[in-house]
Amino acid sequence: MRLRLPRWAAVTAALAVLAGAGTWTAVAQDDPPPVHRADRMLDVDGVRLDTSYFTGAGDGRRPAVLLGHGFGGSKDDVRAQAEDLAREGYAVLTWSARGFGASTGEIGLNDPDHEVADVRKLIDWLAARPEVLLDKAGDPRVGVTGASYGGAISLLAAGHDPRVDAIAPQITYWNLADALFPNGVFKKLWAGIFFSTGDSSTGDSSPGESSPGGRPGGAPAGDGCGRFTAELCSLYQRVAVAGKPDAAARALLEARSPSAVGTRVKVPALLVQGQSDSLFTLAQSDAMARTLTANGAPVAVDWIAGGHDGGDRETERVERRIATWFDRWLKRDTSVDTGPAFRVSRTGGVDSTDGQATLRAATADRYPGLTSGTTDLALGGSPQTFTNPPGAAPPAVSAVPGLGGGLSGLSSLGVGLSLDFPGQHARFDAKPGTETLRITGTPTVRVKVGSTAADGSAVLFAKVYDVGPDGRQQVLPAQLVTPVRVDGAKAGKSVTLTLPAIDHEVEAGHRLRLVVAATDLGYASPAVPARYTVAVEGPLTVPTAPGLSTQAAALPWWVWGLPLLGLAGAAALLLTARRRTAAPAPDPELAAVPLQITGLSKKYKGGERYSVRDVSFRVEQGQVLGLLGPNGAGKTTTLRMLMGLITPDEGEIRVFGQAIRPGAPVLSRVGAFVEGAGFLPHLSGRENLDLYWKATGRPAEDAHVDEALRIANLGSALERAVRTYSQGMRQRLALAQAMLGLPDLLILDEPTNGLDPPQIREMREVMIRYAAGGRTVIVSSHLLAEVEQSCTHLVVMDRGQLVQAGPVAEITGSGDTLLVSLAGEIDDALVAKIDALSGIGAATRADGGLLVRLDGIDPTALIGELVRLDVPLTGVGPHRRLEDAFLTLIGGAA
Repeated sequence: MRLRLPRWAAVTAALAVLAGAGTWTAVAQDDPPPVHRADRMLDVDGVRLDTSYFTGAGDGRRPAVLLGHGFGGSKDDVRAQAEDLAREGYAVLTWSARGFGASTGEIGLNDPDHEVADVRKLIDWLAARPEVLLDKAGDPRVGVTGASYGGAISLLAAGHDPRVDAIAPQITYWNLADALFPNGVFKKLWAGIFFSTGDSSTGDSSPGESSPGGRPGGAPAGDGCGRFTAELCSLYQRVAVAGKPDAAARALLEARSPSAVGTRVKVPALLVQGQSDSLFTLAQSDAMARTLTANGAPVAVDWIAGGHDGGDRETERVERRIATWFDRWLKRDTSVDTGPAFRVSRTGGVDSTDGQATLRAATADRYPGLTSGTTDLALGGSPQTFTNPPGAAPPAVSAVPGLGGGLSGLSSLGVGLSLDFPGQHARFDAKPGTETLRITGTPTVRVKVGSTAADGSAVLFAKVYDVGPDGRQQVLPAQLVTPVRVDGAKAGKSVTLTLPAIDHEVEAGHRLRLVVAATDLGYASPAVPARYTVAVEGPLTVPTAPGLSTQAAALPWWVWGLPLLGLAGAAALLLTARRRTAAPAPDPELAAVPLQITGLSKKYKGGERYSVRDVSFRVEQGQVLGLLGPNGAGKTTTLRMLMGLITPDEGEIRVFGQAIRPGAPVLSRVGAFVEGAGFLPHLSGRENLDLYWKATGRPAEDAHVDEALRIANLGSALERAVRTYSQGMRQRLALAQAMLGLPDLLILDEPTNGLDPPQIREMREVMIRYAAGGRTVIVSSHLLAEVEQSCTHLVVMDRGQLVQAGPVAEITGSGDTLLVSLAGEIDDALVAKIDALSGIGAATRADGGLLVRLDGIDPTALIGELVRLDVPLTGVGPHRRLEDAFLTLIGGAA
């Protein structure tokens, strides 16, 4: 009895906290080993949290992992990682934070009294689960991980709850005030995106349901702040109008930052931070590492190539390292190698096979910090005076989310985008280097600043360029810039500029250039004009981190590839000597991949040509893939083979790692709507669905009828006889039938046939909503404009062969038209001014911004002209109609 009472007390306490929250439903997947997922809404302090609980096969207790999501996302974004961790022997709990996904409540930016308290209640719940390993009654063995918003909550949870045993935060912040107000300057572009994302993150509350704060159904209160709490809404509006932070704003964000409880975080921490990240820079993870190391915690630091600005997030490698980290500190497996104390990914060139940047690792047995192994470089140039223009326009350009981000990860390959206007900056050059210099950390330089502003202040933006031998071609590493506010500079003031932390190689013959500008597109500058004078007072000091060891470049593929090809050819001759009769074994490496088709071919009997020949492509989770091609391209044949209705002559189809054969068990995870659905006209829509599900022989509770119907949005029509339905309603009912059981892979063949434009739009929204839950949709359609709006990726076929596969933006992005996305509406007069610019063929309105056709002007110059006209742009990217791209790819055969 003494052993049983504490456990029963923990269960009772958890039930008291979460009483009335609903009933768990377990769903077993077909993948070996199986993963069980249970979805449930939990009531926590008047807020409903949408959760999923994952456990793998086997009995006995296991450590637990709480897995958070990024800002603007939901629990569905981390489902694949949760399943992988469950297969590795963890009990994994994911949840949508307050104000996101289907959870109610308001966004408090990880408020200790709300979001952090929610995590503590989730740990209480884990303590009561019979599968979870306990260190003592009420204390589960638990780790916390997540990226960005979810990364911060892992640090905060460790600081507020001593039951947390290990953490692995990714690309996140240590001090949110420092991240959004660096050196007293307002990061207006990222802050605007931040609050706009929260504004659009309304949940699935019913119209009559109220969230805390009195906003029905999480709807915006008319203040432009969406589901943010009133105090955060007031903070943003106040700072955005003033153009600079006040003490109250800093204090509020600091109180909700991990730094506020930093001295309490003493658990093992794997800190993953992004090099391509102008939102949460490497300096944020440096502050984490220094504080946690001083606390005595085991710490490892990993700088990945990507970040919030784009680039390679190295997802597979990072998730594998997180699992290893938890194996060591949660399973207490001392034989596990958790990797180096410090690792940085470096670009090693371009892969000739796919054009992607290749990555190499540099490692050290201790974290070097940002100022290790410094070298001084003398800067030339006399004191220079420049102007802060009225209204701080046009601003210089460094990182632009949606544009600069894609280039930031390639800066080490000599690709970049930046713009400094004449008369608005000073520049100082070092001499060209005689040998290669690797910068790892934060360069610093001391300068003297003078200002003619009435209050003697100056807002400056410092950056270091890598300048080529010709002295003109320059690259801004990772597109990063350091803002600084200088007060009391009327008579001149000396300050030390700490430049952005980078890992960048400067080739021999190149030089470094310090630029100090008066404006930057991403930040708020004073609107009142002023003149600034800057003089360098010392050398540019650059850190080199000499203790790092860089991984050798990979050998050319043919060195090892040719012998392997020879062996593979010999093996193929042996293996294909007789036809295999048994289904291939499951491929565990593809267990999380919805579809992989390899070398697929089919020729119908009596036919002279192949309907499908040597087709290969892969579809990932969360994608909406459009299958395009003219009549006779082989689209329907491919779909019929995918569903096991016909057998391919050659090749292989794998769904979640399982080979497709007629009647394959994994087909239960596939829903399909092909060549129309047949319904009994005298029965209602709901009766037709119930009858169909009973015919499958699967349990009624696995149907998820209500969820499928909510996505299909049929409303009260569901209770009417199908004979009264319009064509659009029949199509939606067929879609709901295909979605019964919430299949992970949904296949739709011409779902918009016979629909009018409003019905087509509704069907598009249904597909997008379904994929937004982390599932995958494949749609075959001949409506190119519709595919362009609803699909994220495309596979184009012609005459039975694959023509091209990839993201929609990649396939349509080779034209001469750019899409300029805007932060808000602009008037017709400004559109006319843009249209009249030299070098522009036309400028027209489009969804989300403007379509600008280039006629002589290059994209960099276009950006300069737009910022000169004070256009509120948030991104610029290539745009071409899918119809143009499609006809180009198939040579006009359609």
